[in-house]
Amino acid sequence: MSRAKVVSFSNQKGGVGKTTSCVNLSAQIANKGKKVLMIDMDPQGNATSGLGISKSKIKKTVYDVIIGKADIKDTIIKSNFKNLWVVPATIDLAGAELELYDIEDEQLKYTELALDSIKDEFDYIFIDCPPSLGMLTVKALTVSDGVVIPMQCEFYSLEGMSQLLNTIKRIRAAYNPDLQVVGILLTMYNGRLTLTSQVVAELKKYYADKLFRVPISRTVRISEAPGYGEPICYHDPYGKGSLEYAAVAKELMMRI
Repeated sequence: MSRAKVVSFSNQKGGVGKTTSCVNLSAQIANKGKKVLMIDMDPQGNATSGLGISKSKIKKTVYDVIIGKADIKDTIIKSNFKNLWVVPATIDLAGAELELYDIEDEQLKYTELALDSIKDEFDYIFIDCPPSLGMLTVKALTVSDGVVIPMQCEFYSLEGMSQLLNTIKRIRAAYNPDLQVVGILLTMYNGRLTLTSQVVAELKKYYADKLFRVPISRTVRISEAPGYGEPICYHDPYGKGSLEYAAVAKELMMRI
């Protein structure tokens, strides 16, 4: 097995389908026979609960890794789904950002998220970033080979895109020169809306080579799946949302 490719899912704007896309693409690629580790770096812990990980099963989290109290190997939990493991997050992570700013140990403050010890054990490592451009996101992007940017088809999302791309540019310059934008994934897509067509046209003008070919539609099944603790490929395997995420998963694997 070659060393894992590390991909972060990032967008500082919340509610754009970032966590949903990270969970569902992790599961789709794991379903294709690849070993996938998903790291939940969002204090809301929705990626953790979206894979049905019960809080009672969680002993150590990504928070313990970030503050130097645990090795990442000791935080990995096997999910109930084929070839898919999780490093969970809980609300504890919300305080990590402040703690990192206050911490006196400069080495720990700026140390990378240590993934080297586990890269040989997985094909892909996917990181669900928090909806912000703070220190947790910077830590994730610093150790990533690439970033997927999920975005909703609305004009506010376009404004946020340039801000995120500037952050990626700064991280390239300061920490990770090899960081690539793997792709922009359109979510909550409704092709019948004029606004959607306008946003897509605008994106194609500037980022045509980065757009994934298949957008993710807004469907009830995708929305309800996290409530059952299941990715869409298990919750509704032959539904529209599952087929769209399967197509994106195939393209994502080709891009990285």
